Amino acid sequence: MLWSLIVGAVIGMIAGSITNRGHKMGCFTNSLAGLVGSAVGQALFGFWGPSLAGMALLPSIAGAVVVIAVVSFFLEK
Repeated sequence: MLWSLIVGAVIGMIAGSITNRGHKMGCFTNSLAGLVGSAVGQALFGFWGPSLAGMALLPSIAGAVVVIAVVSFFLEK
């Protein structure tokens, strides 16, 4: 469980760097975006590529980018 949170935080930080929103998000929201993005990415893109802690990394990063883009669209003014 702890390993999944750490991997989710790394996925969230990578996605935040890709979308240039990582500096605005804290560690908790990076972890949350990574975990939610992992679920969304694997549902949308499937389970392919290298995996770590039960998460396929490439679809998880893509899903986290989608989650961050959608959330930032609704939260920014």
